[in-house]
Amino acid sequence: MKRETFFLKTVVVLMGLPVVALCIFIIPEIAAFLVELVPSLTYLQYPFMIGLYASAGIYFVALYQVFKLLGYIDKDLAFSDLTVQVLKNIKLCAAAIGGLFILFMPLIFMMGDMDDAPGLVLIGLIIIFACMVIAVFAAVLQKLLQNAIAIKQENDYTI
Repeated sequence: MKRETFFLKTVVVLMGLPVVALCIFIIPEIAAFLVELVPSLTYLQYPFMIGLYASAGIYFVALYQVFKLLGYIDKDLAFSDLTVQVLKNIKLCAAAIGGLFILFMPLIFMMGDMDDAPGLVLIGLIIIFACMVIAVFAAVLQKLLQNAIAIKQENDYTI
């Protein structure tokens, strides 16, 4: 199991690299583009940037939680309360990112409308949908794992 979790840990690190690149190169340009398209919303440039950086920060917290989960699997602690807590944290991170994008969706819609780029709105909607799917999936896994832990403890007590 060590090879598989090492591979997944590598994938988790690789998943973070594009987001780092987005934070460095793309987010400032997106905020400047917002001001260029809608000059009356200049005051929203920095809150918009802060919101995007906050969502990136929450994304990195979620990746760290996945990394912890894989570490627990390596240590044969897959069926423990630690993994349940990690899944809860992942669920909350996904819901928070989705919530941030829901808050900024009107701005994204304005940008897409002004630039005649419906793909921008579609990207925002896909991010919201993906976050909600991840949150629901983590919630289902969390509940399943809690039930498995309860059954395991019951079996340990009966033997």
